[in-house]
Amino acid sequence: MSGFVDEAQLNVRGGDGGAGCVSFRRESHVPRGGPDGGDGGHGGNVWLVADRNVASLLAFRDHPHRRATSGVHGMGKKRHGHAGTDLEIHVPEGTVVYDLGGNLLADLVNPGDRWLGAQGGQGGRGNAKFLSNQRRAPSFAEQGEAGEERWLNLELKLMADVALVGFPNVGKSTLISRISAAKPRIADYPFTTLEPNLGVVRLDAATEYVVADIPGLVEGASEGRGLGHQFLRHIERARVLAILLDFAPVAERPPDEQLRVLLDELGRYRPSLLERPRLLVGSRSDLVDGSTDLDVAAWADGGTDDEARVVVSAVTGEGLSRLTGLLSDLVKGARHAEPVEQGFVVHRPAAEGVRIERVDEHTWRVVGRAAERAVSLSDVTTPDAQQYVQHRLKTLGVDKALARAGLGEGDSVQIGSFAFDYFPDGDRR
Repeated sequence: MSGFVDEAQLNVRGGDGGAGCVSFRRESHVPRGGPDGGDGGHGGNVWLVADRNVASLLAFRDHPHRRATSGVHGMGKKRHGHAGTDLEIHVPEGTVVYDLGGNLLADLVNPGDRWLGAQGGQGGRGNAKFLSNQRRAPSFAEQGEAGEERWLNLELKLMADVALVGFPNVGKSTLISRISAAKPRIADYPFTTLEPNLGVVRLDAATEYVVADIPGLVEGASEGRGLGHQFLRHIERARVLAILLDFAPVAERPPDEQLRVLLDELGRYRPSLLERPRLLVGSRSDLVDGSTDLDVAAWADGGTDDEARVVVSAVTGEGLSRLTGLLSDLVKGARHAEPVEQGFVVHRPAAEGVRIERVDEHTWRVVGRAAERAVSLSDVTTPDAQQYVQHRLKTLGVDKALARAGLGEGDSVQIGSFAFDYFPDGDRR
């Protein structure tokens, strides 16, 4: 079973808020103690954190559910409940977060980047918070708010300095095993590599860079053929492209045709990839013999300043030192050209106000966190509670919104689990 997973779904849920407490002070020397119910604790949040020590999304494949702890209920004597503990979910650098509709929510590029995946519910206020001159003995408190819950799609785009790009079976895995300590699977048949491999090339104490062995591309990869999209996205973040061209006589296409197809697929998938620094690598030069018209020396001399060329053999070691040196120079130049600081993309919808939705001809629903919180009381049957609800909804503009929506007298209005009949004069029954 593969230990590398670059796509996963994740279900995150913030902790529920604790309920507020209804309590009154009861002591022998205080015959008429006032309300002293404490507040409930807030639920914990769920955070996604980019971590350099996490290599893939494997942890979410079989166990996709993550939940923060809930807040503790409030108690008497104004004792507030403890807040829930935040949950940090560690994901690899380069993790991109989408909602189920495919909308980009976050792009966690750098170590330590954090994104709030699910917000914990607010704790309910105890009855001590509802004390006022008009309400001397409030007999109600707020319920805790449920934590936010959502499904997320996670995709991993590898963070590498160099991406080795080429057709299947051109020697990419052998090459990365020779220039780094990576030990990929190597065999003499196509599609040996079905998942990316990373290797660190270290030239000296001050020079090192990361190389990614990308699974072989085929013609049509930009349209999804041969798992093309899954493979191509790992090239997106690479600073430099090393394009391997097979020089072996048994190659299905000549090197120039291989290059044309590969550049065409990269351009179709992401045109900006063609602007990256690239190095053309003639691979498997040890297999070149007199049966081919390829002039290796002439091909190598045909490079330019913008597109250098090098001929290598991972088996004999020919050209490997020049290859690693050229890649080092390209990586240094690409790093120098980057901005000093790279932020990460975060898209989070603005908090919504109050929205009126029609359920059927005579039933309407009020949607909005503030309105739902206004009616989430432990007991809405008391006159004090009903008066508070009516005042709070009016302050939030619910009455005006219902009037604009065109409700008829006696229509049913739902807010969360709370329901009442609508009358234009504001009377709720």
